[in-house]
Amino acid sequence: MELTQELIEVVAGAAENLEGAPRRRFMAGFVRLLGDGGQRLAESMLGWNRGTVRKGEDELRAGVDLPDGRRDNGQAPLEARFPGLLQDLRDIVEPFVQVDPTLRSERLYRKLTTREVMLRLVSEKGYAEASLPSEESIRQRLNGLGYFPQRVRKSKPKKSLGDRRDL
Repeated sequence: MELTQELIEVVAGAAENLEGAPRRRFMAGFVRLLGDGGQRLAESMLGWNRGTVRKGEDELRAGVDLPDGRRDNGQAPLEARFPGLLQDLRDIVEPFVQVDPTLRSERLYRKLTTREVMLRLVSEKGYAEASLPSEESIRQRLNGLGYFPQRVRKSKPKKSLGDRRDL
């Protein structure tokens, strides 16, 4: 099967309009139509992940949708296991927050690293170090609260021309 530019656009557009298991099954069905080497062709021409296509093929074979990522993994969400975590994160980070000095954006930047926030959860808020969530989970919650880890660059003064004299 030859992939023309029009066909690529139609198939890629159709895949973008789907989510989850229906999208994977669509991708797997299209790759089956391509025949041998279809996964590589779909990866190079359509930008599809071959792992996603394989998961779709498994779903077609089994006739059962496989769970997506960490959703439905049987574990309670972080907010349910630590009900006061978000407020504790706010309490720790708020004194170390600064805004963009140029006032071009309303983003808040925190001076603390995620690791430092975790250490303060243990020392100031009484969390047990063994029961703390992962550093990545804390980072995601901090970003979700609007505290981003970049330091704000100080405003630079304009360069002076020095002792340049017009002669």
